[in-house]
Amino acid sequence: MNAIEIHDLHKGFEGFSLKDVSFSVPQGTVMGFVGENGAGKSSTIKCMLNLLKKEYGEILIFDKDHVEHEQSIKSDIGVVFDELHVPETLNATQLDKIMKQVFKTWDTDYYFERLAQFNVPKRKKIKELSRGMRMKLSIALAMSHHPKLLILDEPTSGLDPIIRDEILDLFLAFMQDETHSILFSSHITSDLEKIADYITLIHNGEILLSESKDTLLYEYGIFKGSREEVSELPEHAIIKKRNGAFGVDALVLKKEVNEAFRLERPSIEDIMLFFVKGCV
Repeated sequence: MNAIEIHDLHKGFEGFSLKDVSFSVPQGTVMGFVGENGAGKSSTIKCMLNLLKKEYGEILIFDKDHVEHEQSIKSDIGVVFDELHVPETLNATQLDKIMKQVFKTWDTDYYFERLAQFNVPKRKKIKELSRGMRMKLSIALAMSHHPKLLILDEPTSGLDPIIRDEILDLFLAFMQDETHSILFSSHITSDLEKIADYITLIHNGEILLSESKDTLLYEYGIFKGSREEVSELPEHAIIKKRNGAFGVDALVLKKEVNEAFRLERPSIEDIMLFFVKGCV
């Protein structure tokens, strides 16, 4: 079963469109959703949540149509956007009272435990909180009704490395339940290397790849050399090429390349740059 399935999603905007976006998030896994700013990550997420109306395509969450079963689906989803969308005159304690009315499964004890863990003041107005504090509050709000699926849009943006690490540990603890799933949109690819099972790359409204993280990190390699040296690589082994500092860099399938060629292990960021800026 897939927690999320998207087939041929299309949504047009002025000067930009999501073009036949298709990918799935298997239940019990973390999908890293990557792409540069403006690539279509947030637009895709907003279509999933029916905050933007798709033009055509199919979106299934928990095997249910995202519009027809919107209310029941949203009770099992926790969402974190890059901004906290609640009235700024409220404080965290007041939000607890509101959320009790919204979610039958709201867990006040868990919520205040997370606020204490993140050192978020309970009675300070949201407008007085730093960006980092707002993000930590947003994560506590998203998780405190015990959802089955977390949809995260840049949840670690603006946070220092220590707090980011704490939050990643919290997401990993959430994933101990094999029925839980996460869609994690982020430009901090090092966070995704720690937590993601799969990576989906979107560029200019189109999906360029959707692949197991282990496949990307362990089955791909980078060869750096002159044009002449790169020309000696088997053509079928080369996925993408781009100009490097001293010649040409090639992203290759390791098993198709002779061991005589010295390969470097790529990062998620390396692979993203090859697919976005490289050529075949």
